Amino acid sequence: MNFNFFRGDYATGPADPYALVLGLMLAFLSGQTIAWVYMTTHSGLSYSRSFVNSLILLPVLVALVMLVMANNLVTAFGLMAVFAIVRFRNILRDTLDTTFILATIVVGMAAGTQKYSTAVIGCVAVSAIFLYLWATSFGSRHRYDLIVNLHWARSLSELPALLQLLQRHSRGVHCASQRSNEGYDGTDLSYRLLLRDPARVD
Repeated sequence: MNFNFFRGDYATGPADPYALVLGLMLAFLSGQTIAWVYMTTHSGLSYSRSFVNSLILLPVLVALVMLVMANNLVTAFGLMAVFAIVRFRNILRDTLDTTFILATIVVGMAAGTQKYSTAVIGCVAVSAIFLYLWATSFGSRHRYDLIVNLHWARSLSELPALLQLLQRHSRGVHCASQRSNEGYDGTDLSYRLLLRDPARVD
């Protein structure tokens, strides 16, 4: 059988087992690459080892599904029915995590349909974009080194003195909140500080 790796033309006849193995291996390597990018760029408290493992397994499973449903329309509809019944109850806390999931699914589909050049170029391009967004902190409007929460028991007319003190040690001072209630002495203040010397934060 004449098989073209980069076109995936195997609509008739049995699929080449070497091509199937190559597709699954490419899906695995692509998932591994995206998982490494996720581990490097992730920040926050929502990190999960199981989620990283799923980024590796998901493209392989998607590629396998695409290989199974390649030549059988009935099987394709059956698999869609199964996916419609299964309900994934895991809630992703970070919006960017959803993007990683979509990236692995698309790469797995490309590998499963034996469009290997699309899978490789797509994986490299998506990984490069993720790394660019992480390295440049794209989308961040402000950066602060410290958040100071305090209770101000003096008169509000004396707040400029506090502001002068904070500005003496900071390049940027932003009052995030100021709350006072009736029957409650003083005011609760929250300041975000961009320090002149972060090493002297203590």
